[in-house]
Amino acid sequence: MRAADEIRNLLDELNSHPADDLEDQDLDFKEWNLHSMKDAVALVVEMVICMANGGGGTVVFGVNDKAVGRSHAILGVPPEVDVNRLKKTVYDSTDPKVTPVFEDLFVPEGTGRLLVMQVYPGIPPYTDSAGKGKVRVGTDCQPLTGTLRRRIMVETGETDFTAEEVAGHPQELISPAAMERLREAARKERAPEELLRLSDDDLLFQIGVIHAGKCTRAGVLLAGSEGAIQQYISGYVWTHLRMQTDTRYTDRADGRDALPVALFRLLDRINADNPITTLEHGMFHFEYRTYPEIALREALLNALCHADFRIAGPILVKQFPNRLEISNPGGFIAGITPDNILHRQPAARNPLLVDALAKLRLVNRSNLGIGRMFEALLIEGKEPPLIQEIGESVTLTFRQRDFSPAFRLFVAEENRTGRSFSVDYLLVLQYLLNHPEIDTATAAHTCQRLESQARDILTEMEQRFAYLERGGTGRGTYWTLRPEVHRRLAGPGHPERDRRIDWEAAKTRILSVLMERARRGEPGISNAEIRQITHYDRNQARRLMLELMHENPQIRQAREKRWARYAYSL
Repeated sequence: MRAADEIRNLLDELNSHPADDLEDQDLDFKEWNLHSMKDAVALVVEMVICMANGGGGTVVFGVNDKAVGRSHAILGVPPEVDVNRLKKTVYDSTDPKVTPVFEDLFVPEGTGRLLVMQVYPGIPPYTDSAGKGKVRVGTDCQPLTGTLRRRIMVETGETDFTAEEVAGHPQELISPAAMERLREAARKERAPEELLRLSDDDLLFQIGVIHAGKCTRAGVLLAGSEGAIQQYISGYVWTHLRMQTDTRYTDRADGRDALPVALFRLLDRINADNPITTLEHGMFHFEYRTYPEIALREALLNALCHADFRIAGPILVKQFPNRLEISNPGGFIAGITPDNILHRQPAARNPLLVDALAKLRLVNRSNLGIGRMFEALLIEGKEPPLIQEIGESVTLTFRQRDFSPAFRLFVAEENRTGRSFSVDYLLVLQYLLNHPEIDTATAAHTCQRLESQARDILTEMEQRFAYLERGGTGRGTYWTLRPEVHRRLAGPGHPERDRRIDWEAAKTRILSVLMERARRGEPGISNAEIRQITHYDRNQARRLMLELMHENPQIRQAREKRWARYAYSL
């Protein structure tokens, strides 16, 4: 759900981006049909149903989502549209009934009025009175097919496979070895000791996987014997392969162990070929694995507890010479995608199983696990994981990269001064170590944030912490690493970065800034600003402007006291 103030701020983004780029799972922009009230109202009903099925969200009516520039994009909603009549029409046209909240947002463009519709989450599926409906998936409204209806039922917990009870007495299903491994893993994560001291049956009852003397599939997955797992969760199996090439492997192991045992065995097999790097710092020696244990644990637990156990497919771990792939059957749900997973509200395919693991502190229900995985890799100077949805499965890939002592020491030294690093900061620093500059659009994509949020992050890193320096102006603004920060992050032996941009690219960028300032009626650009944008010296900047003036007669030079300023004549 987006507040009116947030929508106002987003409207300013329309000067440089179409509204389509700003849309998300819970936000859409729609043009109001000014020629047909019937069609306009039908679109409102369609969007209510789409958003309600997708977990709720905000729709802004009166915006062309393909146009760039506020005056072109904001067309508005006619003043005669009555929100009370609109609300009644929506109520009468939906099944089950939906009552959205409408709010006027007044703007200087178009008709002067936008209509913001808030659709609160309920219990889907919703359809119109004829039984038709759509559901929000990412930034699209897709037909509510049988597959999507089933997915909605999974997301709402109506069909939690792990909550179903199985036959037999719990003591006949539970493995003592699995229970000990479960206690050991939970104790390591500092689960309440009074919980871990309970008997097996009482512990499983307290975490909710035994009901009225009956064990659920979640209980079998957490502490069941291999026979019980084979009988009641026949689709579950894990496989670890040591890959020689994309099509050949040298070693294989399979298992149907309870989840804590599977986690232990998989970590043991992966770490057998997971080299350790030692960092000497003063009197201390620190050891770091190629694939950090925290990241491995979070990735494996995600695969194990979010798998679709109704699909006969393995939790598959492929260990290549240069990468590690972890995949599980069952695609993303609840609008989660690889592009929003860092900050998206979490959703569990197997709510009872995840709830039990959370009580044992083995997983976190606040979506911190993904962030921890990213952080564990980034603070060692490594790339974040690659997350993909391929068909009805999710694959996470760790690339094998060398540990960066300089980057790790930089983070440690900054932490000692009281500066803590968010995942956003680490992503920006890692990007700038491999690229000469970053702009707000690139930062937004890298950090999975809105552009306004990315701009705040970059500005804070520049002004508060002095990690970055700014170049360019207006839409041409970009940020680079300060030379001293680059030296600390890259470490000794790395050449000083040549931060100058390509000559032709520099001319294009300066010309763009000049034209943009001319359109806004602002003063031209000084030699000092040109040097800031291009990182050229004074003579190079002057030579560049001489070439530009020769190629573009519209550019003129004016003197202001001792300084020259260049301007573009429209």
